[in-house]
Parts: sequence; C-alpha cells; structure tokens
Amino acid sequence: MAGYVFGLVLHPTRDVSEVVGTIARWAGQHGKSLAVRREDRHRVPTSVEAVPARDLADHCDALISIGGDGTMLGALRMAVRDPKPVLGVHLGRVGFLVEVEPPDLPRALERLVAHDFTVESHACLACDVCGDDVVAFNDIALVRQPGAGFVTATLAVDGQRYGYYRCDALVVSTPTGSTAYSYAAGGPLISPATEALVVTPSAPMAGISRSVLLSPHESVHLELRPDSAPVAVEMDGLLIREAATEGSVHVRYVPDAGRVVRLDPRRYQERNQLKLSLLDLPLLPEQLRELLPDGLREQLNRRELPPPR
Repeated sequence: MAGYVFGLVLHPTRDVSEVVGTIARWAGQHGKSLAVRREDRHRVPTSVEAVPARDLADHCDALISIGGDGTMLGALRMAVRDPKPVLGVHLGRVGFLVEVEPPDLPRALERLVAHDFTVESHACLACDVCGDDVVAFNDIALVRQPGAGFVTATLAVDGQRYGYYRCDALVVSTPTGSTAYSYAAGGPLISPATEALVVTPSAPMAGISRSVLLSPHESVHLELRPDSAPVAVEMDGLLIREAATEGSVHVRYVPDAGRVVRLDPRRYQERNQLKLSLLDLPLLPEQLRELLPDGLREQLNRRELPPPR
C-alpha cells in the first residue's frame, strides 16, 4: 500500500534505538514513511518526519507503540478523536496490552500494511476533572497525599446520590484497567469483552467499602467533601492534579474509543492468562506447558516418555 505512514510512540526513558532502527530499515525497504512527535526528534533517524504531538495520530495510518502498557495507553489517548490501529511492541515488564516482541517486528509490519490482523476494541473514560476534560483508557484515581488524611467523596450515579467514601484512594476503571490500580485495591477482574465500569476504594475506612460495578450507560459523579484531605488526581497513572481540595470528577464510559492490533488473538490471551497467574490466578501445570515454545515443549515431552522395555 503506497503512502502508508507509521507513527512512532516511544517510551519516555527506555532505549528504543534498536527497535526504531528495525522499523526504519523495514520502512525504507518497503517504501513506507515514519513520523514521530517533535519532542522525540532526537531519538530517531533523520528520515523520520517530526510533527506536533497533537497531530501525530491524524497524520498516520497506524501507530506503533514501543515500550510497555503505559506507552500503549498514551498511543491510544493520542488517537481517541479518530481511532487508528495501534500495534504494541513489548519493551516493558508484565504488559497486558502489548503483543509483539522485537524479533517478530518485520513480519508484524507486513501484516499491518496488508490489513492481516484483527482489531481489539477498547473503551475509554471521558472525564471532567474539576472542569478539565481528560481521557483515560485504564482508570482515573483520586489518591490521598501521605500524612494529609483521607480521600472523602460522595458517589452519585446518573445524578442519584448513593453514599460516600473515606479511603486512601478511589479508582474508577474500565474492564482493561481492572487488572491495574483497581485490582491492586481489591477490585474484580473484568473480562475485556464486558462493557462496564467499576468504582473501587483502596483501604476504605468508612462509607462504601466494596467495588461498585456499573452499566456503561450510567455516569459516575464523585464530589470531594469539605472534610476531605487534599487529593492527587491520576489518569492512567499520570499525575494531572497534585493537591485538589475541592471540586468533582464526572466520568462516562465511551465504547470503541481505541483500536488495538491483534495478530494472534488466541496466543495473546494465553500469554495474558500466564501473566495473570503471576498475580493471583494460578494455572494448572498442563496449561503452563502449553505456553512453552514448541521446541522446549517437545523436549520436555520426550523426557517424560517411559523408557523402552
């Protein structure tokens, strides 16, 4: 496909030069173009076009996220106005969103331009945070400042007040984000195929003490109470307000806001199941065996054959 442009979204601190070099060589050999945010100009070859960050997604046919889940979430937020396919290249640690390992990049790029992939749709949270509009694909969180007291806020759903929270943190998450902060706070794991949002308090002291699972058609309104300590507001783990002492957060669920490229959905789900087992969902030994590379699995099987009689 002539004129195809890849937008590169780089991890802010990791060395991505090797992966960028692989992509640049492939693009040069196949007549494809690359673009990057202006602030990352110094991290890529001169052949890569630099554009304003707000224009990167509009300028490209697809985005390539190079890093971990945080980088992937940033790429999805960039393209939220006009969702583009986002391919995740894994340079992180656990990583529930990214799929492609660096050695597999050339084949992945071929399949991307040939449209030989499936799209995994992701919802986001459209949030009004004290008058500022932000978007979160994982979660929005109100977090206490150490030594300053507790987050105290009321909950309203579709305008109806339900109760209040007094806790260390208050997390509103998507199904994708249910494996992140919400899960660490004791919230449920929610299937990515489910349309829902969940409100989870961390270390609740009073008021609502369990996760509240809501329909995607219901809006959530959290209002800081006068007796609340100053709170930090985080969006997908990024600090957006440092010490809010008043105001509210209004959250609504937006379906199909992000498009994640999946090249092998079944294998991806198996890997994620293994990653979840490292957290809290143990797998059976035969399930772990199925996730081994073919050669290693065959070698293990040969070792366990009974000796010839």
